[in-house]
Amino acid sequence: MPLFGNTFSPKKTPPRKSASLSSLHTLDRSTREIELGLEYGPPVMNIGGQSWKFEEGQWITESGGNASGRELQRLKKRNVQLEEENNLLKLKIEVLMDMLTETTVEYHLMEKEVEDIKTQHRRKK
Repeated sequence: MPLFGNTFSPKKTPPRKSASLSSLHTLDRSTREIELGLEYGPPVMNIGGQSWKFEEGQWITESGGNASGRELQRLKKRNVQLEEENNLLKLKIEVLMDMLTETTVEYHLMEKEVEDIKTQHRRKK
């Protein structure tokens, strides 16, 4: 039982009206097609006389260095692949070195045991 009588029950707030910052929703379909075009495509912009196009998450120059930009992306991707392969090979070398160390230790232990057995055998004679 509550100390002061009735329990706390807040009133439900009314839902907010969403206000769009864009005025495009007020335009009819034909005006939107004129403004935006039928196919939107990737965004393109001109900065400093160079045309830039947004493709696959990166901005690529279209004028002047497009082929070299694509080649640069291809080389970066190949570099990442080679780094991953290099890391894998380093890991394999480390595992092989551990195996070699373990085998060498076992060999030395067995060699010592053989020497101990030989010395015990010589003492008995």
